[in-house]
Amino acid sequence: MGRYVFKLPDVGEGTAEAEIVAWHVAVGDHVAEDQHLVDVMTDKATVEMTSPVAGVVVSRHGEPGEMAPVGAALVELEIEGEGNRRAENAAPQPKAPEKKPIAPPKSELAPQIVAPEEIKFVVAQTLGDKPLASPAVRRRAQELGIELQFVRGSGPAGRISHEDLDAYIASGGRMPASQYAARDGVEEIKIIGLRRKIAEKMQEAKRRIPHFAYVEEVDMTELESLRAHLNANKRTDQPKLSVLPFLIRALVRVLPDFPQVNARFDDEAGIVHRFAAIHAGIATQTPGGLIVPVLRHAEARDVWDTAAEIACIAALARDGKASRDDLTGSTITITSLGALGGVATTPVINHPEVAIIGPNAIIERPVVYNGHIAIRKMMNISSSFDHRVVDGYDAALFIQRVKAMLEHPATLFMD
Repeated sequence: MGRYVFKLPDVGEGTAEAEIVAWHVAVGDHVAEDQHLVDVMTDKATVEMTSPVAGVVVSRHGEPGEMAPVGAALVELEIEGEGNRRAENAAPQPKAPEKKPIAPPKSELAPQIVAPEEIKFVVAQTLGDKPLASPAVRRRAQELGIELQFVRGSGPAGRISHEDLDAYIASGGRMPASQYAARDGVEEIKIIGLRRKIAEKMQEAKRRIPHFAYVEEVDMTELESLRAHLNANKRTDQPKLSVLPFLIRALVRVLPDFPQVNARFDDEAGIVHRFAAIHAGIATQTPGGLIVPVLRHAEARDVWDTAAEIACIAALARDGKASRDDLTGSTITITSLGALGGVATTPVINHPEVAIIGPNAIIERPVVYNGHIAIRKMMNISSSFDHRVVDGYDAALFIQRVKAMLEHPATLFMD
């Protein structure tokens, strides 16, 4: 038998270290070759580490949330053959926790008196559960104002006796007065993995970028009519259209006239990089937190292709399968809460970009339209800009142009 030490490999792009996110094996587990051992996170992506050999896990190195440098030992395995480390030089396998002997049952002839504060009672989770008790016990509990769901029964199948009621009263047990009963307790959650990356990125963005927000109201009635028509008559192989493909189409038409908005600012070098291509970051909510996959070359896509690609990259992000290339290189970001869009937001810029656009919920409400009160489908567009690069006047003019495109949707498709 020998020992094999699996070390953190170089995952590319000059990464010097990675964060341990989640372990998938424990000490003593038998693992097969190519079995999933641990997830580690680099600056941009989560990487699954698999075992190059079969063996038994002898030790793990590092806990979730800790950083591991490239080349550091992650897992040590006992394998058939010599391995890459001699067993005598390997770290000893942790001993199994020593089991305490179980005390023999107390004799009924010599009962022990237990102080009331030492008695622990289990509170049922649902008030609708019907506990086991005799009619006499139920009647007495009712007279005392005690709900039997809160009393631990010591009889067969948890049956509650008069002695259990006495013990409950002696322990200070009380029925909660109402639904407004106070609660205590603090849950500590360690910020690791994707959640930590999000926190660091948001903190960096707010620290380095002087944000200013601009919100504009848009009449989406005509666009919503067009969208409903296209969805009703689409081919079976075409995706359902949301508002996002039309918003991206509007950005594609307007951004060439505002190159300072489709840009990234290297503030350390003092250089603004303006891009001809429009690589739209699509802020996507995943089980682990917010991820921004990238829709590349939006200027070369129609609304159908845009919708299909958004669905594809969003699914990759939610399933944790997005690659580093899928998550880098955006030039402007769109963030949307969908049906939860609210009235207005103040989105945080995706550093080092200089602008972020956020459509809000579409709401039917009365407005003045052509001199009359009419019910229209209204939506606010929220936006934030880097004031070092984009002036307020230019930002307002830019959003006004986007608004005009959305309110007259035919112009989205006209040269």
